[in-house]
Amino acid sequence: MNRPRNSAFASLATYPFVRLDEAKAEARGRGIQLIDFSIGDPHEETPERIRARLLASVPRRSSYPAAAGTPALRRAVADWIAGRYQVDVDPEAHLLPCNGSKEAVYLIHQAVIDPTSDRRVVLIPDPAYPVYEIATRFAGGEPVPVPLVPELGFLPDLSALPPELLARTALCWINYPNNPTGAVAGPEFYSAILDLARRHGFWLASDEAYSEIWFDHAPRGAIEFGLENLLVFQTLSKRSAMTGYRSGFIAGDPEMIALLRKIRPSQGVATPAFVQEAAIEAWSDEEHVADQRRIYAEKREILLPLLRRKGLRIGGTQATFYLWFATPRGSSEAFARELLEQGVVVTPGNYFGAAGEGWVRMALVPTREECERAAQILESAL
Repeated sequence: MNRPRNSAFASLATYPFVRLDEAKAEARGRGIQLIDFSIGDPHEETPERIRARLLASVPRRSSYPAAAGTPALRRAVADWIAGRYQVDVDPEAHLLPCNGSKEAVYLIHQAVIDPTSDRRVVLIPDPAYPVYEIATRFAGGEPVPVPLVPELGFLPDLSALPPELLARTALCWINYPNNPTGAVAGPEFYSAILDLARRHGFWLASDEAYSEIWFDHAPRGAIEFGLENLLVFQTLSKRSAMTGYRSGFIAGDPEMIALLRKIRPSQGVATPAFVQEAAIEAWSDEEHVADQRRIYAEKREILLPLLRRKGLRIGGTQATFYLWFATPRGSSEAFARELLEQGVVVTPGNYFGAAGEGWVRMALVPTREECERAAQILESAL
């Protein structure tokens, strides 16, 4: 009997990081001690003041949280945006808290894609965070990869996008500072891509999860260039080492924020009130974020000079806690397997899309001591 199921699952390959987990488990089973640079899950402690705020906020009696978030959290986020980007947003009209970026990624596809419409294309950077494509398929959209061009600083070539494709586009994803390449975008890029969105009538989704992990200069943000047709996705996961708290927000065009606020209660995913209290603490403090940047900069200085000295082609590296570099030999997966056998786990670039072939990504999440040990291994392996 052919029992019903969602056809989107038929085209869904195994999530690549699951394959990597299987390879790591097999290597550990053979006694290999691994230093794991594969997953962008910070190992640093969540700051004590944030943890204390969470614990102090757990109520004696539980109740459903508000799907639109508390007014205090929306105000804290608006104040952070004003301080960071010098942009005033209305906490009621321009903001929606969410359970980290991933929930928001799925939510926006449900809101903008009509599976019965001809206008259901979603433009996705290549390479990119794999969930953009998965969420597109589940919503009945048509994912179209847009290569990030190394010679353009891992920006897309906007002039190569045909008008007939843009006319069928519902949503376009950008992600700067970029995962996996570490590249950043400047004002010319944001102005140009927002101009395309507004002229052709599609939504621009700017995933800025890594905006606060930078090394020389604070990156620009899409929100500086106007809210029309724009949705910015932010999270505390990276800036505050709060991946397990699942807390972030969407900011942007009031028309879409109103629609998302209408949709979200039916999803049953409102953020617990005590997590929102911890988020208020996190958005209200920049000292701990500067500490996070310092830690990642120290780790970066252990490994980046080594990669350069070995003559490897390096990606962006201006921001994020990732190092993106070209494989010195073989395919992405073959080279990653070679390093795995020597105890260093990296992520093959093709896990992020076809344009990632020939590259690998290192997430600077192991300890400083582990980074130093990995540098010794790489000295002879590269």
